[in-house]
Amino acid sequence: MRTIGLIGGMSWESTALYYKLINERVRDRMGKLHSAPLLMYSYDFQEIKEMQYAGRWDEAAASLAEVARRLEDAGARAIVLCTNTMHKLAPDIMSRVTIPFIHIGDATAERIRARGYRRVGLLGTKFTMEEDFYIARLRAHDLDVLIPPADERADVNRIIYDELCLGIASAPSRRRYRDVMAALVARGAECVILGCTEITMLVGRDDTTVETFDTTAIHAETAADFAIG
Repeated sequence: MRTIGLIGGMSWESTALYYKLINERVRDRMGKLHSAPLLMYSYDFQEIKEMQYAGRWDEAAASLAEVARRLEDAGARAIVLCTNTMHKLAPDIMSRVTIPFIHIGDATAERIRARGYRRVGLLGTKFTMEEDFYIARLRAHDLDVLIPPADERADVNRIIYDELCLGIASAPSRRRYRDVMAALVARGAECVILGCTEITMLVGRDDTTVETFDTTAIHAETAADFAIG
């Protein structure tokens, strides 16, 4: 198998899911006691959050790109960035390595298109929902992307940072997400992208009337398949 380099810690709650899901996929496909060869760098997420909210994206880009280079030097044969939001810096990371970068947006869009959907609702951090780096990636796969209105985006973002990244999944927040997803469906969303790697801790297929696409699971499965080859 090929070794995967994971850039994690954003947050560690979802990075732990990546480790579990990748190894479960390898076990299910290969049997016996097989597990995935992985290298991981895990960030102190508080430092990354401060960079995000202060707009210090150049500093964050330099750091993530250097980590990717070090993982390649250590033997990784592909890079997996265990977060949706920091894919804003995917071009910077890709510029520093010669190995494949497995993009979470591409993996998710390909899964959605394979299911025959075109109009999608997107949940994520405010950066993912409001900036172009992620939505443009989905649109490149001929997807029409719907996002919640401003007040709903604020609640979705707050719950991610203030609760899910701390391992808190509360009933009131689940109800709020259900309402947000229902509103997207009412506007024509054929499915909903859980476009933050922590959202899967709170809601899933049973919380809406349409199919949901868990980016954490999709990305982890794609990484495992690459490792197996």
